[in-house]
Amino acid sequence: MTPPSCSRNAKLTAIVTGGTQGVGLAIARRLAMEGAAALVISGRDVARGEAAAKSLAETGTPCRFVRADMSDAGDCARLVETASAAFGPVNGLVNAAGTAERSGLLDTTLGDWDLHFNTNARGPFLLMQGVVARLVEAKLPGSIVNIVSVAAHCGGPQVTPYSASKAALANLTRNVANAFAGQGIRCNGIMAGWMETPGDDDIQRRFHGRGDGWRQAIASSLPMGRLADPDELAGLAAYMLSPESGVMTGALVDYDQNVLGA
Repeated sequence: MTPPSCSRNAKLTAIVTGGTQGVGLAIARRLAMEGAAALVISGRDVARGEAAAKSLAETGTPCRFVRADMSDAGDCARLVETASAAFGPVNGLVNAAGTAERSGLLDTTLGDWDLHFNTNARGPFLLMQGVVARLVEAKLPGSIVNIVSVAAHCGGPQVTPYSASKAALANLTRNVANAFAGQGIRCNGIMAGWMETPGDDDIQRRFHGRGDGWRQAIASSLPMGRLADPDELAGLAAYMLSPESGVMTGALVDYDQNVLGA
């Protein structure tokens, strides 16, 4: 997808968690193509992360990879510190990293619960805390985009801790938006539907026993006959981060082909 010709995110220095593949990488790529001042992407796979950072830097946007696990509080703090030290004030944050391991009410262990909440809710909380504290201290505006999920509305019976953790992130999005609007710090969320990503491919194969061709089979059952494309969602995220979205804050946008309540 071709981005706007204008460099609408030219003043953006952003952290993108989960920026080494899937939705996170698509957003980072879009921001780089829109002329972001600097990017820091994070993930757990060093080889993949360094390759992604190199490809992003080739657009002309300085980019650094930081190995970080969002379920680790120390890694979250180090990510913000590293980004700030490398590129100065971070005025953009995309919380795209997450885990979606399958388990329902009766087979969810405490370990399952903690993994989901530490990764999908506590990690974004700590990153928002670190970034916003620095922006408030420097009296600078900023923008945050949280990649939530339509599962936050309810979720299927096989994703109980995932749905609950994403619901927590949805509430955090609005809470932070309300608390810091007066400082010009905006916070919005994208309630993503079923996306075609490497992470979901792994989930479908490991937990649902699906093999090659599963995407085509699933796509045929969806209203628009296809899974959502991360590159398309990236355009919405880039808009939310940019000055073009104006005073938009506290919004939770359903990005799905199934209409809620229909």
